Amino acid sequence: MIRLENTTVADIADAITEEKRKRGALALGFVLTLVVVAEEADQADALAAAAAAAAAHPMRILLAIPRPSRGASQLDAEISIAGDSGPGEVITLRLRGGLASHSQSVVIPLLVPDTPVVVWWASDAPVSPATDSLGKIARRRITDASGHGLDQVHSRALNYAPGDTDLAWTRLTPWRALLASALDRPYAPITSAEVASARTNTSAPLLVAWLSQMLKVPVEHKVARGPGITSVTIHTHDGEISLSRPDGNKAKLTVPGYPVSEVPLRRRETKDLLLEELKRLDPDEIYGDALARLPQVPAAT
Repeated sequence: MIRLENTTVADIADAITEEKRKRGALALGFVLTLVVVAEEADQADALAAAAAAAAAHPMRILLAIPRPSRGASQLDAEISIAGDSGPGEVITLRLRGGLASHSQSVVIPLLVPDTPVVVWWASDAPVSPATDSLGKIARRRITDASGHGLDQVHSRALNYAPGDTDLAWTRLTPWRALLASALDRPYAPITSAEVASARTNTSAPLLVAWLSQMLKVPVEHKVARGPGITSVTIHTHDGEISLSRPDGNKAKLTVPGYPVSEVPLRRRETKDLLLEELKRLDPDEIYGDALARLPQVPAAT
């Protein structure tokens, strides 16, 4: 670990080059640059998730930690150049004073040339990620409405641009896959559906929006104890197609005319969600469609 206090971007770049020269890693290839923006309280968890994802996607991780204050602007950096078993390069940047409002001026010169840029706001995200100074340089922009209330989900819909995604949507991937597989079998006409979740769960409204679009029937949002989403029930003329997960770990899939099956459906960690999102750099059109339908989703009852 190389630590530089009250430094400059040029000195950071020189230190990276020199450390790579010592390690014989000048030719190390990266598939992307991941810019992580986090508050001090969240930075350790965010960095751990990013490093885990980097095991599958060699990358340069730029962790920007704004620390606004009335004091003078100051840039402190920590640089880690890993070996063959590490995540590539991790540069932690603490931006103090007025510099905290100008992360892009520090981050942009440190991007790996000719590689895609992904920005992940691990703490609070801007209202409009695509027009943010860092968001403008990114091919993909990752936010997380979880823990910030349902208003954040609706804000994502109002300010959506292709390339945006939210981990509240990523958490739905196993649910959507299992429901799609259940509907691959012959089934009677569907009349309605419902999603049950904890009242403040930020993924549930997106699942309601997706289901209503795919099934073309009314979909209700019911309040349950949780944790998270607890069940999806699709009503047909022959009975209920049900995916129920009361414990946040395993689920039961019920389809009329077939045996009840138990399927793994655990609540995933942030590193798993981030890894999934980094596998694709093209816009997620299905997420955009779900957000477009979000204003029609009824409130949970």
